[in-house]
Amino acid sequence: MTSSSPLEQRDPGLPRVVLVGVDLGSGSSFDPTLDELALLAESAGDLPVAKVIARRKAPDAAFFVGSGKADELKQLVEYEHAQAVIFDQALSPAQQRNLERHIGVEVLDRTGLILEIFGARARSHEGKLQVELARLEYLSSRLVRRWSHLERQRGGVGHRGGPGERQIELDRRMIDQRIKSLKERLSKLKRQRNTQRRGRERTGTFRVSLVGYTNAGKSTLFNALTKAGTYAADQLFATLDTTTRQLYLADAGRSVTLSDTVGFIRDLPHTLVESFEATLLEATEADVLLHVVDAASPVLLEQMSEVQRVLTTIGAAQIPQVLVFNKVDALPEHQQPHHDRDLFELPDGTRALRVFVSALKGQGLDVLREVLSQAAISGLNVDSLSFHGAGTSAAMHNPVSEDSSVSDQSPAS
Repeated sequence: MTSSSPLEQRDPGLPRVVLVGVDLGSGSSFDPTLDELALLAESAGDLPVAKVIARRKAPDAAFFVGSGKADELKQLVEYEHAQAVIFDQALSPAQQRNLERHIGVEVLDRTGLILEIFGARARSHEGKLQVELARLEYLSSRLVRRWSHLERQRGGVGHRGGPGERQIELDRRMIDQRIKSLKERLSKLKRQRNTQRRGRERTGTFRVSLVGYTNAGKSTLFNALTKAGTYAADQLFATLDTTTRQLYLADAGRSVTLSDTVGFIRDLPHTLVESFEATLLEATEADVLLHVVDAASPVLLEQMSEVQRVLTTIGAAQIPQVLVFNKVDALPEHQQPHHDRDLFELPDGTRALRVFVSALKGQGLDVLREVLSQAAISGLNVDSLSFHGAGTSAAMHNPVSEDSSVSDQSPAS
């Protein structure tokens, strides 16, 4: 069972792409709307012109979607005058090569698309090294398709391989050498970061890190709190490089460090998680995590779960969290929170303080500073934080609702 739908054109000058998602049944990662993939494509500078949904019990070994669907994709690409096809799942090198030969245009998978975005967005020296490492590790298994014009070999007993084999082997050695060099340089930068962290630990600096799903508004919140001027935009992965600034908390009478980290996303390529290890260590070394959530997202619970999964992967799941439900100004009137904070029950049964803010409008920032001040003074203990008798919200299906148990303080204006 398949379906396709045209997308509205916005800029005819952009590269036209067809988006493909495959439902492999329960246990597989699948977005039936392909909305997030469309946002990723737009972030990469592409224009999605059609979406295609396919359903299979298992991926086809040759084409992932099967030969029949590959034929349909070829016809759709010709009809839409598309320059590329983007899959929402990871493709094997053979599947990617076979699809490109069959359809006649470039084929990207979700991993390759995210790597392209990261490559265009990295600004710092360390960020560029991290992205280059991830891209080279991804490319190393796909060299054969990059040299398709050299694949023909001389046959027969006693004959050596042709120039294609030599070119591929030469490229593989060059990539392996570059990967080794990048890992050494990143290891040096990691040691430098560790030295800086030890220095902050000796001075007793209280460390706060922003984490969250991409485009939840972390950088906007970071700028609102610190006046840092970090680049922020309504797009996925607007900023990749970790930025750390001092934040003075008047109620605590001291400054703390606040770090903005790279955003998480569903199926974040493992190579990127590994490559950004040094950057993500800012989160693992924090005293408190501000988990920023897009309160207006229809899939905020899934996004929160993905952030928790990545935090578990990098060893930061046990660090105390404050849930910062951002973008409350974008909520409809009937979903506006009646109070400025409450307690929220996480999937693992633990409770976390939730604060409602609009970083763009400045709403709720005073409350968030108050919470950080109390945490810096006495630690983050939801049972001892001094706000009036908030209950625990059990409305997991509708986290911002009139039924949520909240404190009796008035919402910020």
